[in-house]
Amino acid sequence: MSWVEIGSATELRELLGEVMPRAATKERVRLHERDRQWLAASPFCLIATSDTDGNCDVSPKGDPAGFVHVIDDTTIAIPDRPGNRRADGFLNILTNPHVGLIFFIPGRNETLRINGRARLVREAPFFDELVVKGHRPALALVVEIEQIFFHCAKAFLRSELWKPGSWNPDALPSHARLVKEIQAVEETVEQLEAYYGETYAQKLYG
Repeated sequence: MSWVEIGSATELRELLGEVMPRAATKERVRLHERDRQWLAASPFCLIATSDTDGNCDVSPKGDPAGFVHVIDDTTIAIPDRPGNRRADGFLNILTNPHVGLIFFIPGRNETLRINGRARLVREAPFFDELVVKGHRPALALVVEIEQIFFHCAKAFLRSELWKPGSWNPDALPSHARLVKEIQAVEETVEQLEAYYGETYAQKLYG
């Protein structure tokens, strides 16, 4: 069977139909009090970026619930924590400031989506409010909100993401074994298992 591609917005609309009225009117440009409450309860988000050539990246960010700092009704800040230093998303932002964010609350099927323009800030008065377990971030992602809305639950309901009965973490070998199989690393599996073991969780902030 040959592939049949969609090549225009008109063709796409003919296939999917028009936007549902509630979906068309839910976009906002400023934080509502409920948005603030959602951010205060969220411990995890995904940040989508792309460079000027359209090469994309999605990066997870997580901290204790409420880690996102609300600067005002149209601006938020997300602290950076120690990681692998690839900085793919940050490098994208330096050439293309547009970002898309999705904020999760574990067990909740809806998500909060924010699109806007981002910049990297290495120092600001609010950094003192971003300290977690003694770690003061070296930089923060500041996002000026251009679009914000709640996203419906259908993807989570279909995937049964929050239902433990659907979980299968042992479908693949341990992360240490995956690293050894896929990457050219010098460490043995045993050394990698030790690295990704209990001590890994003890070094999240330093």
